[in-house]
Amino acid sequence: MATKTPHRQSCEDPIVKARHLVLGSVAAISGLAKLYTLVVRGALTLDTGVGRRLRPLGPIESQMDAEPETVFDVVATPYLGRTPHGLSDKLRVVERGSDMVLAEHFTAVGWGVQSVTVETVRFKRPDTIRFRLVRGPVPHVSEEFDIRPKEGGTAFVYTGEMGTDFWALGAWWANKVARKWEQAVEASMASIKAEAERRARPASGGTKPPPQWGPKTVHE
Repeated sequence: MATKTPHRQSCEDPIVKARHLVLGSVAAISGLAKLYTLVVRGALTLDTGVGRRLRPLGPIESQMDAEPETVFDVVATPYLGRTPHGLSDKLRVVERGSDMVLAEHFTAVGWGVQSVTVETVRFKRPDTIRFRLVRGPVPHVSEEFDIRPKEGGTAFVYTGEMGTDFWALGAWWANKVARKWEQAVEASMASIKAEAERRARPASGGTKPPPQWGPKTVHE
């Protein structure tokens, strides 16, 4: 007497296939999540040059009631001099020269993830500071801070350029990163303004408070 095993097997095939599809989808989503985390952390930079698109950053300008030399020193000192202990969770200078450093910037981005960007920072006293990304969430970023006298104080002007690969997909990612990047720049410039203007005020005696500014950090 013929058995019905083949028929039973054929009935089970859709269930097995569906199970494999679900498991495959979960694995794919998990893989994409891990890839996203690596990119955000700066542990993986997709730099192929294929379909490279560039977009501007800024301009962002801040008027400061302080001399240009004071503003320059506020930015440069934690990089070229000794980094204050209060900035150790945001900045680590990997290599330091007379007018250029290689530095890591750290930012908590939530869910226990910390973003790390590695940048070269070049100082041209008294008016220019340039950042160039070495490792981070996108393959290319170049930035410049221009410091110039204006209306009895200082105009502190930021401009930059961000590049990503893979055409429209990369452009979408650049727009996502650029919003957070520019927000971080604005926050950093506000902190620099506060510290520069604090230093520019006449001393009123007492203990000098610690610096209240921090380097640019990027949230993703």
